[in-house]
Amino acid sequence: MRMHWCLVLLVPLVGCVSQKAFESKSMEAQTLKQQYDEQQGQMKALEQKLAETRAAAEAAEKEKAELESSLAHSDAERRALRKRVDELSELNQELSRSTEKLAAAKEALEKKSSEYENLARSLKEEIKTGKIELSELKGRMVLKMKDKILFSSGSTRLNKEGQEALEKVAQALKDVQGKLIRVEGHTDNVPVPADAKTEFDSNWELSTTRALVVVKLLQEQGVPPTMLSALGYGEYQPIASNQTAEGRSLNRRIEIVLAPSEQAPSAVVAASVKKAPAVKPASSVKPAAKKK
Repeated sequence: MRMHWCLVLLVPLVGCVSQKAFESKSMEAQTLKQQYDEQQGQMKALEQKLAETRAAAEAAEKEKAELESSLAHSDAERRALRKRVDELSELNQELSRSTEKLAAAKEALEKKSSEYENLARSLKEEIKTGKIELSELKGRMVLKMKDKILFSSGSTRLNKEGQEALEKVAQALKDVQGKLIRVEGHTDNVPVPADAKTEFDSNWELSTTRALVVVKLLQEQGVPPTMLSALGYGEYQPIASNQTAEGRSLNRRIEIVLAPSEQAPSAVVAASVKKAPAVKPASSVKPAAKKK
């Protein structure tokens, strides 16, 4: 089979953002949030139903015991009570089966994939120290890294700490099967100063270049290039408010997304080549002035 290396590069011209692309990605983010909210609602509903079922089972058992103690009465009463006991026994069995089904459904919702468990074990120390956050929702895993771990302010040159962390990530990813690995760059909403002497005219370019640098390192560490792609979202997919320093820090991040291969984009492929195009070495990239 002929192998291709897909690199998605979304770098709009200065001041010219594709409304269609923006709306598409916004809709994708909204859909994922809706899916997450729905799943949380399902889990809460299951937990409530499980509690109600257990309470009903306990009440039925208590009633059964009370009825059995009353069987010393007349034969007619005894036969009626026996019928009721049998009914309650059957109901109790049905409730027990329902409880097991609800518990199994809850477990299925909470179960993590084997890929998630393997990544969590491989990156245990990085997760423990806060260098990496790992999450999974409906088969879509996300490794989130703050940009200060990877890059200095406004720079696309990897810090030593960030490079070491990414090398660990690469070792964990290179044997993953059936997934697309998409590196996404994000910034806060602080614009690049108009008078700054830097090669980056906007946050689009800064975020995209950082994503490319990460992709290149992953490839060099053995991750198959046919699984890799890079995207820059600039400031347009925040996960916190940009009104505070803490929020802006959370928004400046690199996300490595592992999605099922069937979720490969079909209409926004920027390039399809056997070998990744050359990326300017990190040491030759000038840092953007005053950018955090």
